[in-house]
Amino acid sequence: QVQLVESGGGLAQAGDSLRLSCAASGFTFSSYTMGWFRQAPGKEREFVSAISWSVAPPVYADPVKGRFTISRDNAKNTVYLQMSSLKPEDTAVYYCAAHSRGSYYYSGSYDYWGQGTQVTISA
Repeated sequence: QVQLVESGGGLAQAGDSLRLSCAASGFTFSSYTMGWFRQAPGKEREFVSAISWSVAPPVYADPVKGRFTISRDNAKNTVYLQMSSLKPEDTAVYYCAAHSRGSYYYSGSYDYWGQGTQVTISA
């Protein structure tokens, strides 16, 4: 069955870096655009970044542009999110997801989701 397992979250201080990983199985990873979303307490899930299965450049939400970098390793069926210059407002549960149709920015466009990994940034 399809599985997406995130890891790499934790507690960090403002200005620190973290790298999240998402290991995928149960589907043809190399054929899917993969995305990262996040959800802070009391807020809706929001788009962070997406990386295409093709050569198209990655896309980022404005709040993370220049600080976060998404990448993938199709040989390892893994997508990464390198997060730098972290801010307290980056605190959230981070989810990876496999895109199926429609806008990359909309959570409803993704069929498969991981369980999430908590990222907490202290000031």
